[in-house]
Amino acid sequence: MYKLIIRPILFCFDPEKVHYFTFSIIRFINRIPLVSGIIKFIYSVEHAKLERELFGLKFSNPVGLAAGFDKDAKLFNELSNFGFGFIEIGTLTPKPQPGNPKKRLFRLKSDAAIINRMGFNNGGVIEAVERLKKNKGVLIGGNIGKNKLTPNENAVDDYKISFNALFDFVDYFVVNVSSPNTPNLRALQDKEPLTKLLKVLKVENSKKDAQKPILLKIAPDLTDSQLLDIIDIVAETKIDGVIATNTTISREGLISENKKETGGLSGKPISNRSTEVIRFLAEKSNKAFPIIGVGGIHSAKDALDKIEAGADLVQLYTGFIYEGPKLIKEINKALIA
Repeated sequence: MYKLIIRPILFCFDPEKVHYFTFSIIRFINRIPLVSGIIKFIYSVEHAKLERELFGLKFSNPVGLAAGFDKDAKLFNELSNFGFGFIEIGTLTPKPQPGNPKKRLFRLKSDAAIINRMGFNNGGVIEAVERLKKNKGVLIGGNIGKNKLTPNENAVDDYKISFNALFDFVDYFVVNVSSPNTPNLRALQDKEPLTKLLKVLKVENSKKDAQKPILLKIAPDLTDSQLLDIIDIVAETKIDGVIATNTTISREGLISENKKETGGLSGKPISNRSTEVIRFLAEKSNKAFPIIGVGGIHSAKDALDKIEAGADLVQLYTGFIYEGPKLIKEINKALIA
């Protein structure tokens, strides 16, 4: 029903407006008595084979929702009813910011893809914390970044602020230095500044009574040499894992009308590259750290390919939009089989 009726109607309208409209609908229907239970019954899959334990956390299943969908932690409880094993909120910044000028979100229907140049639009970490206090048992990842106006030499301070503000309300952290939509952000992926940033966060973590896992989200556009640097950085800083990958600036092979729009590309076109990065990291590091695979998962086979390549968990974003919530159930059933 989603692909035949609902999606064609939604795809007639502006993508960003549809996103917020869909949020309103999901929130509304979940307030109707018994509806949230019905949604869980339809989409959730429970099985011992799906359970995972990584960096000290227990995941009911390995299929999560990637950051960017619920930036401000407004719908994580309701979204979890669709069967996700975990929800990653953000990217959050210390101060609220509007993001880049609209129009900034584009569907590439012929490519089953999306280009976004949102620019970390969010209401700030403090507002998100207030909503996270209402968490009903959802395993939450907190994706953090820097404000657009913060120069790179002061970026560490932004990450520290968000880390400490979120600490008591998320289960793990993701350091986002790989979005192409904040000027100069990707320069923080270079070995020296990235090592410094991660070491500072590890020190902040060590001050807590019980530490939280810290993961790094990387771009699919890194060269083999840069990926080897990532492996070295993970070993040196002793962070807990890597998320591979973020959106790409590549436009190779696209056929859709909007292919020349600037921003990060997600969806089917990045599936192969994302899987290549996962396999490279897993093989060259001798599987020294957990990997969360994300990028172009539009079918159960796509998810299984990433797991076969070395991913321990997977995340959906664009595939969730194009394929609908049944995709989560399909992946989990395939994993059981």
